[in-house]
Amino acid sequence: MKTMIKSKIFDYLKKVIKEKIEIEVFVPENEQFGHYSSNVALKLATLARKNADLNAELRGKNPMQIAEEIKTALSSMIARDFFEKIEVATPGFINFWISEKVLQDELKEILKKKQNYGKSAVRGQMSKVQIEFISANPTGQLTIGNGRGGFFGDVLANILKFAGYKVVKEYYVNDAKASTQIKELGKTALGEGNIYKTKNLELIIKNLGEKLKNITDYGKAGNLLAREIQKDNKKFIEKGLKINFDKWFSEESLYKNGAVEKLLDELKRKNLVYEKGGALWMKTKDFGDNEDRVLVRASGEPTYFLPDMAYHLNKFKTRKFTQVIDIWGADHHGYEPRLRAGLKALSIFENGDGKFKVIITQLIRLIKEGKEVKMSKRNGEFITLDDLIKEVGLDATRFFFLMSSSDTHMNFDLSLAKERSMKNPVYYVQYAAVRCGGILRKSNVKYQKSRIKFDLLSTNEDLNLIRQLARFSEVIKEAANNYNPQILARYSLDLAKTFHNFYEKERIMGAEENLMAARLELIKATQVIFKNLFGLLGVSMPKKM
Repeated sequence: MKTMIKSKIFDYLKKVIKEKIEIEVFVPENEQFGHYSSNVALKLATLARKNADLNAELRGKNPMQIAEEIKTALSSMIARDFFEKIEVATPGFINFWISEKVLQDELKEILKKKQNYGKSAVRGQMSKVQIEFISANPTGQLTIGNGRGGFFGDVLANILKFAGYKVVKEYYVNDAKASTQIKELGKTALGEGNIYKTKNLELIIKNLGEKLKNITDYGKAGNLLAREIQKDNKKFIEKGLKINFDKWFSEESLYKNGAVEKLLDELKRKNLVYEKGGALWMKTKDFGDNEDRVLVRASGEPTYFLPDMAYHLNKFKTRKFTQVIDIWGADHHGYEPRLRAGLKALSIFENGDGKFKVIITQLIRLIKEGKEVKMSKRNGEFITLDDLIKEVGLDATRFFFLMSSSDTHMNFDLSLAKERSMKNPVYYVQYAAVRCGGILRKSNVKYQKSRIKFDLLSTNEDLNLIRQLARFSEVIKEAANNYNPQILARYSLDLAKTFHNFYEKERIMGAEENLMAARLELIKATQVIFKNLFGLLGVSMPKKM
């Protein structure tokens, strides 16, 4: 793939900076500070003050002086054709404006690559990735909390695939007969408990009928009921959420194939366990956890920790994933240290624990007309994810969840999500794409693409739109590197805003013939990026609104 603009700036800076230092290049919020900016001169000045052995040329110089020297060096290189101008701003920022020709050439690249624009091949050891997400407890329908992790995981997988990774999306089914939760579910199934009793669960139990009649074992009954619940959830995930998992992994399979028993034997052999109070404990504190953890209760029932370790051993050792990403709900906060310690004890992290990434999604509050909707089964308000999607639609649900960073609590504004106006973020983005399609459908202008004069695209609005389109490959890279789909959702809003501004200020149909042809090509490129974006975000791209 052709080098992206931001990467090119990195390359130029590296050529003129002799010191080994982390170079940052970012897009300023205000264009008066350039299309791109870097604080590298500030970092170099700080480094020079702290390190007497640093290049003598930097000693005693302030950030502004260092920035001016970098600017002069860049201006004397071939980089002078890449930048329209370079300016130094207090207290030592270097601001870059990209030349019109570079932007116009990037537009040609988008039109050439189309759906492949922004894709790249990943090299090195972090190429085979497993993402486990949703993995809801098999006791009922999916909640809005499950939806937040679900959409996050689905889009993250799309981004990583687009960036060149080999990705497996996986759902871990908690259906082990030996688990306390499944046994409690079994009691409910056999009419001896009501801890998980809901109308939906009662209906599933009734439909099972004869299959439960001769079962007396709680674990077996709970497993049967969990599988039935999971069938409904699977159907809803695939048809309602439009999420397709590559693999549904059964926890019970870890007991059937002996993986849990084998792991327990290995822990004993390595002297990593001990008995206390009738329970079996693991020495996780020796490997970074804040305390030791129970593997098997005094009752003989395993905790979640034991099969979870067996599951992750399967990921790393059996299936040999080089990167494992777990997306958990807020209620699992604090569980990571014990699992990471357990895997460390089993020598999974001999080369560092970066291969295991845990992402916690925070809680959601539903807001309607400025007030929080209390999620109570008794008053019939929104409980399930299905309820929410029926109320506001799948596109709005996905997009609203994705706009907020996973590590922050979010307020979901039901009234705004239902509003069909430019105030609604997903409507705003979709309408920009619809405008592109509408203009292209109505234009019956014939022109030879080989004769398009892209140099006519020279107004601020023309160039701003091209520059925003060119950011797409940079945004993909940033979202993949930071495991953050929010970056993509926010970018789609930036692109929509830039396009709406272009549409309002520039003539397209009715402009001079050559300029009109060039702008139609610009709109085609914009449509390409919107299609790529919507495909990654899992949001529909309507033809009309």
